Amino acid sequence: MIDANVLLVDDEKAFVETMAKRLEKRKLMIAKAFTGEEALEHISVHPKVEVVILDVKMPGMNGREVLKEIKKHYPLIEVIMLTGHATVESGIEGMKLGAFDYLTKPCDIDNLIAKVDEASNKKRRHEEKIMDARMKEITSRRA
Repeated sequence: MIDANVLLVDDEKAFVETMAKRLEKRKLMIAKAFTGEEALEHISVHPKVEVVILDVKMPGMNGREVLKEIKKHYPLIEVIMLTGHATVESGIEGMKLGAFDYLTKPCDIDNLIAKVDEASNKKRRHEEKIMDARMKEITSRRA
């Protein structure tokens, strides 16, 4: 397990506080947001967020709307959707919108940790490919 910068987003404050403590014990760096708007504001100010754990059902801006905005403005950030009201259709919709994965609450903590690890690794691999491509472009200009 590698350290990952995670944003946990859910309108249920008790859930966020408990889950944050559990994830921090496993060496994840956790930031918390309680609304979709707060999540987007946090990401705009903290560009090192790698993975967002995002509740689907929230008042105001729901998880699907937040997912769309994240993928529109920060396409490399991976998003794991969490819901207590899962349906196959909503899972498929979330994946079509760019979610990394879709888990139901309550979720197994080890499974969630594994998904966060996979998601952060995927983001880092994409960033490395982008950096490699930029370096090749720069070095080819000198030749």
